[in-house]
Amino acid sequence: MRERNFSGKRASACASLFFPHAPKCGGESERSMPKIEKTDAEWRSGLSPAAYHVLRAHGTERPGTSPLNHEKRKGVFTCAGCGRPLFASETKYESGTGWPSFWAPVSPDAVGESEDRSWFMKRTEIHCADCGGHLGHVFPDGPKPTGLRYCMNGAALSFKPAGGAE
Repeated sequence: MRERNFSGKRASACASLFFPHAPKCGGESERSMPKIEKTDAEWRSGLSPAAYHVLRAHGTERPGTSPLNHEKRKGVFTCAGCGRPLFASETKYESGTGWPSFWAPVSPDAVGESEDRSWFMKRTEIHCADCGGHLGHVFPDGPKPTGLRYCMNGAALSFKPAGGAE
């Protein structure tokens, strides 16, 4: 196995207030090598083309195209690549961006961060902590209590309703 480390800045000081184990504002957040590793062929065969494009090729789905934008049931949003729980339905909100948005992950260790300097800007990219799949980005313009907007690609997520009913 090879070792990879990703680091990036916390998007808001508010995160450390609600997640005491999260890195402090301005501090580096490190994420070590993903726990789940597969070959590119294994990922490609196990994911839909849209999920592969987002999770493995760091793509972005078109805004407004994900059925998860309209998901209102209680439950948990998981990684479409590995099934890790990422966001609780209680933290989902309508951001008006066209992508599913959340104000916090289910736990500070559910996601990892890295600096993204693509598209001539600096952003904080969000990855699944278990498989390393690209999920989206976090921005400091979300609602209370954290002030964060985890803007996620719906193709990178699955939804598990509370109680197991689909």
